[in-house]
Amino acid sequence: MNYFIGVDVGTTSTKAVLYDDKAVVIKQFSQGYDLFRDSNGMAEQNPEAMVEAVMQVIHDAGQEIDFTTEKLLAVSFSSANQSLILLDDKFHPQSRVITWADTRARQAADELKRSPLGREMYANTGTPIHPMSPLTKLLWLKKTAPEKLEAASYFGDIKSYLFYRFFNTFKVDISIASCTGMMNINSGDWDAKALEITGVKKEQLPEIVNGTTQAIGLTDEAQAKMGIPADTPFVYGAFDGALSNLGVGAIEQDTVAITIGTSAGVRVITDHPVIDPQERLFCYAVDNGLWVVGGPLNNGGHVYQWAVHHLVTPSAVRNEKTDPFTLANHVIEGEPTGANGLIFLPFLGGERAPLWDANARGTFFGLNNLHTRGDMLRAVMEGINMNIATVFYAVRDLVGTPKSVTATGGFARAEVWRQMLADVLNCPVNIPESFESGCLGAITMAMKSLGMVDDLSAVKNYIGEEKSYTPNPEAVEIYSKYLPLFQQVEGLLTPAYSTIAKLQQK
Repeated sequence: MNYFIGVDVGTTSTKAVLYDDKAVVIKQFSQGYDLFRDSNGMAEQNPEAMVEAVMQVIHDAGQEIDFTTEKLLAVSFSSANQSLILLDDKFHPQSRVITWADTRARQAADELKRSPLGREMYANTGTPIHPMSPLTKLLWLKKTAPEKLEAASYFGDIKSYLFYRFFNTFKVDISIASCTGMMNINSGDWDAKALEITGVKKEQLPEIVNGTTQAIGLTDEAQAKMGIPADTPFVYGAFDGALSNLGVGAIEQDTVAITIGTSAGVRVITDHPVIDPQERLFCYAVDNGLWVVGGPLNNGGHVYQWAVHHLVTPSAVRNEKTDPFTLANHVIEGEPTGANGLIFLPFLGGERAPLWDANARGTFFGLNNLHTRGDMLRAVMEGINMNIATVFYAVRDLVGTPKSVTATGGFARAEVWRQMLADVLNCPVNIPESFESGCLGAITMAMKSLGMVDDLSAVKNYIGEEKSYTPNPEAVEIYSKYLPLFQQVEGLLTPAYSTIAKLQQK
């Protein structure tokens, strides 16, 4: 038997999925690490801990393979995007990994966004101006810690660093490069203006390669710790959002992929770059001839977790003899659509798309003395979905009305979430059987790299069954009234977000 290993390098853990050569899941492995939040806005990782975690999960997956009679065809990578790590002349880390979730570049992002150059940078790179991007992180460091920039010889991300540790080669796939705000989306190379304003030289950045590019020849240390053959091809892959689209078969312009995990994302694959005149959406390269257009949202499942924690009482959980989330979902199913006139703006962690405002804050609007905990729980779930809908409609406006939505993530395990999403979007929603879409997307890229498939659309052969949800006309009618109000309140409160954020910081 032949195998693939799909690796997904995330914000708090790395996961590996062992597949056979028909893309059937054999076993999964996971290894966690800390996310450091030592100061306001910080969100950093220890690069060494991440290297060890990746090697460990690959080692554990490899233990399932009998290398005397079986073969590991390739290891392929999905990873979180928009990380930054400073390296010295021997590629030793001079910083921790500054992740996408780090917001300390807020002021640098605000200044760039307000300047005429901000619009130019967005048009050149397809990356919205926001503290998440390595572009704004570099501008922040240039202003607040110029000595660190001057001391660094190279600037990478977690994937380019991993591949350097494994192969002594400093390269990055075009997908990850495209998310940095430093790559020109038209040329596919590092953008001259981005280099100029950050003071970074092109030779200090990784070489940009296609996602199907292979690295072969593990270092002795990496091979010993992973316990797999040194000549195993490692395929660069892409960033997690793009591979989630691929892994659910949403690789054509008529299918939108939505992921709702801790955060959320709305994405559609196109065959040409699409830049949003209103700067609400990103446009990133996926691979040769493929781009992904969409928006990431900070506020997904973690907002619902917050609501359940504060609104579901321990005594109710004990009385019902169930867990808090099952109980909350049951309560929400019994509440009317529209939560009896209560709207929730779910911006507990600032917001990326469509606001791109790290200062955004959450709000219950319309609250009166007749509302109950059940109303509030339903309003929270509806607010998360209506926020997703604002990005969905922005995508629709740019690339056309989709035929369907394919949705994945932790939310997809609950029926009430699935139906509500279809109702809010007024679009059929399909839920695939497999939840490991990122790793499946990664091994599909490996299959293409090895010449086993001609086109990435072959992934549709491996997805398995889907369950479909059609919009409920009565609910659609109600949400058609609530969604414009949601957006109106959002617009009215936007000017006040920076003020409340400053008061909270004090």
